[in-house]
Amino acid sequence: MDHTRSQQLFERAQLSIPGGVNSPVRAYRSVGGTPPFIERGEGAHIFDADGNEYIDYVGSWGPLILGHRHPVVLDALKHAISRGTSFGAPTEQEIDLAETVREMFPSIEMVRLVNSGTEATMSALRVARGFTNRDLTIKFEGCYHGHVDSLLVKAGSGVATLGLPDSPGVPKGFSETTLTVPYNDIDAVEETFRAHQDKVAAVIVEPVCGNMGCIPPNGGFLESLRRVTADNEALLIFDEVMTGFRVAPGGAQQLYNIKPDLTTLGKVIGGGLPIAAYGGRRDIMTFVAPSGPIYQAGTLSGNPLAVSAGLAAIRHLQTHPEIYNQLNRSTGALASCAPANITVNRIGSMMTWFFTDQPVTDAATAKSSDIKAFGRFFHAMLDRGIYLPPSQYEALFVSAAHTDADISRTIDAARESFEIALS
Repeated sequence: MDHTRSQQLFERAQLSIPGGVNSPVRAYRSVGGTPPFIERGEGAHIFDADGNEYIDYVGSWGPLILGHRHPVVLDALKHAISRGTSFGAPTEQEIDLAETVREMFPSIEMVRLVNSGTEATMSALRVARGFTNRDLTIKFEGCYHGHVDSLLVKAGSGVATLGLPDSPGVPKGFSETTLTVPYNDIDAVEETFRAHQDKVAAVIVEPVCGNMGCIPPNGGFLESLRRVTADNEALLIFDEVMTGFRVAPGGAQQLYNIKPDLTTLGKVIGGGLPIAAYGGRRDIMTFVAPSGPIYQAGTLSGNPLAVSAGLAAIRHLQTHPEIYNQLNRSTGALASCAPANITVNRIGSMMTWFFTDQPVTDAATAKSSDIKAFGRFFHAMLDRGIYLPPSQYEALFVSAAHTDADISRTIDAARESFEIALS
């Protein structure tokens, strides 16, 4: 494949954008090489500035369940943009979206729309601290909840990919409010509560990890988190920015039948446009201004374009539940093509091929993966027209737009690429 134009754009970008990208993982530091600069998407395919075509398994990092440029989303956007792009004032469709989220997520009795997953988790933690009148948060090593100061402690996603320590610029006092424990280790959670009695406001968790690769919860882990937080009068926050509407219509909390106190949702509720939300129990959410004293605001919150696109995408999922069977079938086929010395973790349409023969259940075991072998695999797949997340510590996502032919072509490419990577 020719990447001349992308190389030129990358060199130009580095003169005016830090690292040449607007989010670190996009720079390909983990796998090496030049990132393709994308010009357009169509269904399950994307096209770069050099005219190369790829089958896309990034999907804007998860929210494009229906694929690129789905007609129902485009129609909704065309209608919305004809009426205006932003008002900074209430609209009826904001209510429609809030009611739809409540319908799909029974644990969410009230919801506040925001602009990004980071803003959602930041706000949910502020609400948890204000509601409980406590300062400490428990998070899990390798889980990434956005670039919130207090949560950039043993984080996943780009932090893990680049091998960075806890980020400079975060005051020590902020990071000291966060207590980290290994994912899937309920004993460590209980020990942390014992050591900090009556001081922990909340436990925040990716119910299915996607930011150190796809790592599902061990049996009983989420149930135990629900019990321990309730016993200690702390809140349980599910970060479903990735899993919401993806692993099940009602997210991981539906899949595992767990009812958190607060939930964060990401761009999936905007059909891939910039929007997010946090919500939960009514008695907690009424503490949010203007109903209560906990302040949070945003000029673009509830942006009419994002709201319209999100409603269209979610309603399409509601009226076509068979999509989830298709997603599971396609992702299961991809999972089955890996050789025996590759660990495959999958929940629904999220999946990671880990380059290790050991079970991967937390950040430490994820880091046992052979990063160099993954890099060889990644580039072999890219050369064959398959676009994967450029990091061992990210999940890939299958969309409803992936056809049987796309999946078959990807399996053939993967088998060849595994041989190259492991030779």
